[in-house]
Amino acid sequence: MTVSLLDHTFVLPPDREASGPPESRGLARDEVRLLVSDRRSSTHAHFRELPRYLRPGDLVVVNNSATLSAAVDGRIGTTATVLHFATWLDDGSWVVEVRSTDGRPSDWSTLHPGMVIALPAGASATLIQPWLRSGRRLWAARLDGMGGSVIDWLQSHGRPISYSYVSQRWSASYYTTAFGRELGSAEMPSAGRPFTDRLITDLIAGGIDVAPITLHTGVSSPEIGEPPSPERFVVPESTARRVNAARSAGGRVVAIGTTVTRALETTATPDGRAHAGAGWTNLVLGPQRPTRVVDGLVTGWHAPGASHLQLLEAVVGADAVHAAYDAALAGGYLWHEFGDSALLLR
Repeated sequence: MTVSLLDHTFVLPPDREASGPPESRGLARDEVRLLVSDRRSSTHAHFRELPRYLRPGDLVVVNNSATLSAAVDGRIGTTATVLHFATWLDDGSWVVEVRSTDGRPSDWSTLHPGMVIALPAGASATLIQPWLRSGRRLWAARLDGMGGSVIDWLQSHGRPISYSYVSQRWSASYYTTAFGRELGSAEMPSAGRPFTDRLITDLIAGGIDVAPITLHTGVSSPEIGEPPSPERFVVPESTARRVNAARSAGGRVVAIGTTVTRALETTATPDGRAHAGAGWTNLVLGPQRPTRVVDGLVTGWHAPGASHLQLLEAVVGADAVHAAYDAALAGGYLWHEFGDSALLLR
């Protein structure tokens, strides 16, 4: 019986955690390493070589969500804290996560409804109630004193979310992607980070189409690996048509990241057809719900226990994910949003 990588946790050595962007290591964005796996073999390459491993008629689907400056310094009484803004709710409140100043989880047992977190420029967040399945990690909060758009306020007073493995703060420009147009992601849709304008041109020149979806990422749970929270998404009609046309013509649909995979599969029907749609997605992909329209994906390397691993298995199967991770660990690849990449094809 095949064992899921979620159930057979691997050990990630600390020196495999990318502590800063590739630019800090003297590399261009598209010079990070790329492991190409198609179930039969693994090939070591660099990201700028991606067009070589795709075919004319393939469709690359990207996420055009742009990253918010979603981490804000705050204070609970006399205690300094950091508030992560995850997403906005339909009633105007926001989902937030309280973290310590060193980027680690706060003591969630101390949080309670009515707690007020003081924020810059006279603003505040008042915790209302825990949000959905997250226990006491994520809270719905009422925001006051921001004088208008919360997103505009964040861009003035926040910074990109980062975790303890990132050794210093990097400006918002390091958390952008070539595709980001619609502000809304709490964390960078990082699978798209290595793309450059030249690489996108090379894809199109090679007969490989590129189409967008929007999925605004929430805040991850790197310490506890809980399932993904509901996220806002849009699959445009034009993208759904191009997905169906590519598959009908024998091309492959390659998602750039788990975010794109989740969005496309949310509206896909059991007969393998893509459809337009928008709203919230609660979809959790895995061996019990394999992908219907996504044939492969470009992804970064995920931490042990991360729920993203199950999504990878939904695309290419547990054996292929095992083999790719074994090859990456043996080959010295770097993990997390500033690390190396993989192209997994079934």
